[in-house]
Amino acid sequence: MTVLSKQRTRLVLPVVGLSLMAVISAVSGLNVALPDMARQTGASQTQLTWIVDAYTVVFAGLLFFAGALGDRYGRRRLLLVGLGLFGVGAALGLATNDPVQLIVVRAFMGIGAAAIMPTTLSIITTSFPEEERPRAIGVWVGIAGGGAVLGLVASALLLEWFPWESFFALNVGLAVIAAVGVYAVVPNSTDEDPPALDVVGGLLSLATIASLIFGIIEAPDRGWTDPVTLAVFGLGLVSGVLFVAWELRIPNPLLDPRLFLVRRFSAGSLTIAVQFFASFGFFFIVLQYLQFVTGRTALEAAVAMLPLPFVLIPTARNAPLIARRFGFRRVAPLGLLMTAVGFFLLSRLAIDTPYWFFVIGILVFGAGMGLAGTPATTVVTGALPMSKQGVASAMNDAAREVGSAFGIAILGAVLNQSYRAAMAPSVAGLPPAVADRVLSSVAFTGSPAVQQLGAAGQVLVDHAREAFVGGVSDAVFVGCLVLGVAAVLVFVIAGPEKEA
Repeated sequence: MTVLSKQRTRLVLPVVGLSLMAVISAVSGLNVALPDMARQTGASQTQLTWIVDAYTVVFAGLLFFAGALGDRYGRRRLLLVGLGLFGVGAALGLATNDPVQLIVVRAFMGIGAAAIMPTTLSIITTSFPEEERPRAIGVWVGIAGGGAVLGLVASALLLEWFPWESFFALNVGLAVIAAVGVYAVVPNSTDEDPPALDVVGGLLSLATIASLIFGIIEAPDRGWTDPVTLAVFGLGLVSGVLFVAWELRIPNPLLDPRLFLVRRFSAGSLTIAVQFFASFGFFFIVLQYLQFVTGRTALEAAVAMLPLPFVLIPTARNAPLIARRFGFRRVAPLGLLMTAVGFFLLSRLAIDTPYWFFVIGILVFGAGMGLAGTPATTVVTGALPMSKQGVASAMNDAAREVGSAFGIAILGAVLNQSYRAAMAPSVAGLPPAVADRVLSSVAFTGSPAVQQLGAAGQVLVDHAREAFVGGVSDAVFVGCLVLGVAAVLVFVIAGPEKEA
């Protein structure tokens, strides 16, 4: 473990926190820009999902490999490389407004993010003494959750005066400032006896996640029985089986599947994955609801979310003390159930839902996130020795990012499928080109082609808002069900406290 002075240790936490903020805000901040992006680039609902999820898919698929690189070549070095790649990708995003090019740019940024996120947590776990580590991890969890809202508020402020591309300028600025701080105060640390890199495992993990996400996102447009959809699902399943078989076979795997035989490790990983499945899927959906349906500007939508970090961050910081007293097996399922209750309330959203009801929903949701998140992260990172904290951190982050990727894809697909099904009767008499665009995105209902329809166009707009709200309700309710089932599973898998 790297021994640091107390003064320098205090500086490490805000610096890695800023690095983490850059990665987290690259998802949440983009969500608040999606309506403007859809209107100005003509991106369909499926393309919007890909613009968000291309980043998350690459990010999640490379996390294990990136954690191993940090263990081998130095965590500080990898963090600087990741910030550099992330910043360059964001700079390229400033220069394009084509949906397909934006998907490519976001995938490139995901490579940098994969190098950043596991490194931030492994730097904390190798820099702080054992007695201070849970509280430092609590701050990290709070930034990971609350930073999402702070990132979207910063993006929304930019969008008040600048076009949606300014979101990428924020990413560049955060990457540059964080890189300067990392260079100045963060120590380097490595595994004293690094194993051979598992390149095959890294490629198989990326293929598995990317294939399954591709099928989920594309299925509402292509059809669930379309040959392409079935082929990519098949590829994902085969890649997943090969990944497990390969990892069991080699002496130094990226992720040893046998780790999941440790009950607390499995329960912690499941808790993290499901939390982020729900939360990032929710952010993707609700920020479109607040703008497309309730008519808020980007800044007003971001301000509407501001109560969330005020309950999430304090809860996350104090969760280690609560877990120490009552045990992970009780606290984590309770947090998941609270999140599920928040989601159930939010699944009741309508066009005219009062703001106070929305606030109650996100406060309950945020308290649950904070209560379950820190104990789960502590369980996962505590399962491996200090020399393997890159891989331990990567497992923690992979659970987050895989959960996020599937949450955005699945809840986004439910929204898309529900919206298209509800709108199909309303577009039956429209010209095919107009009907296809209306079905592809609610944003198109504000276009001149729809406005020229007069009274019929206004009826179409009203139907689209109702259909979109129905899709939001369906998607959030799916998240509620997943959270409820996960709470029961975590309680069962974790086992009695004496097994911790």
